[in-house]
Amino acid sequence: MRESDTVTLPRAEYETLLNRLDEAEDRATVAAALAREKTMGKKAARAAYLPVERLRELMAGEHPIRVWRRHRGLTREALAAKAAVSGSYLTEIETGKKPGSVDAVLRLARALDAPLDAIAAWIIKR
Repeated sequence: MRESDTVTLPRAEYETLLNRLDEAEDRATVAAALAREKTMGKKAARAAYLPVERLRELMAGEHPIRVWRRHRGLTREALAAKAAVSGSYLTEIETGKKPGSVDAVLRLARALDAPLDAIAAWIIKR
């Protein structure tokens, strides 16, 4: 790297730039959500949102399939039947004993009407 390719600035200016970037990303996220609501309607667009108490469960490390199942008001047995997976397999997935096959996770996400990326991100982190 050549010296002309770098920039040196005071930490305070660097922090200000990072904060502005963060704010710009937040504004873009809100704009995208509003556009989605305008296109789909509020109720349909917000169907994939979780309430704060469910977000806290996710942040505490609970499996997203369990969180979404509770959010949708389903028992393990009901979700297992709806997704065509065995109840014991669903239990093993929710408790982290098994990661779940791609096919099973897809079927569970569809049965929950939950965003696949929210579930897949948790699985990938493990």
